[in-house]
Amino acid sequence: MRGASVALGLGPALGDRLPARTLPSPSPSQPPSHSEPWPARPMHLIVAYPPGGVSDDTARALGQAIGIRLKVPVIVENRAGAGGLTALESLARAAPDGHTLAYCAISPLVFTPASSAPMGRHDFDPHRDVVPVVSVMDTPVLVLAHPSFKPATFAAMLAAARAAPGRLRWATSGHATVGHMVLAQIRAAAGVDIIHVPYKGGGQQLTDALGGHFELLSSNVAAQQLQFVKQGRLKALAIGSPMRLPVLPDVPTLAELGFPDANLVSTFGLFAPRGVPEDRLRLINAVVNETLRQPDFQHRILDVSNLPTGGSQAAFAARIAKERERALRVPAD
Repeated sequence: MRGASVALGLGPALGDRLPARTLPSPSPSQPPSHSEPWPARPMHLIVAYPPGGVSDDTARALGQAIGIRLKVPVIVENRAGAGGLTALESLARAAPDGHTLAYCAISPLVFTPASSAPMGRHDFDPHRDVVPVVSVMDTPVLVLAHPSFKPATFAAMLAAARAAPGRLRWATSGHATVGHMVLAQIRAAAGVDIIHVPYKGGGQQLTDALGGHFELLSSNVAAQQLQFVKQGRLKALAIGSPMRLPVLPDVPTLAELGFPDANLVSTFGLFAPRGVPEDRLRLINAVVNETLRQPDFQHRILDVSNLPTGGSQAAFAARIAKERERALRVPAD
């Protein structure tokens, strides 16, 4: 099933405030030097999210670009679940020859060690069995409330939480996700007792949010969430982002509100099984960076209030390590 291309239609895109992204150029890569041709058959791209939506659409467009550049079909398979661990576990079991990749947020590698909650049975170690290949995009994280929740600002929400410890409920798309870590950072920094309500993905979480099953939620920016805010079916209290979004100019960033460690974004990228020859990983990295530098691909991401990233394998790995170190310092239930 082809993921739908999403356009917000809610005002100027994030890119209207930003110059065209000049992404870093990795070192020139040579084709694999192995005696057997590569890629020798169709490639397989595992997407850690359901069909449709920004992540799936971006992954499919990226798979198509890789296929054109490497002259092989790229077969996309959606394997959602466990905050991305389901997809990465499938990736870890694949042959380490570069024919199988996964598109996923970095959260399974960053936040899983910080969570003491059960993540289900997974017979692999994401830090040992998969390797980062290239960062693709950053997605801001919204802090939302049901319209029946009276506090209209983030500060008022914290005051309500202090006045009634353990009464407010904050839903996320699951344990060890960025939304969960935003909540954990806020609870630790503000010293408030807010109940975490973890879901198994964002779909049911959003449905229940509209039904008023809880007061608060954190959710990645997407067209549907922004439309619900515009319609008044949800209200935005804050956003994790390097800057305010043009589509939500009155919504402050968490950094502006005094919570810089909670001012997190969801970072998405490509991963491979451990053991893939380095020259193949370098070639994939170069192809993705080349794709991300194309204006049409940049605008595909910018027009839905996301930011293209790119860069080297080493830079991507270093970012994951840095975020993991920060996450380990915060207790997350």
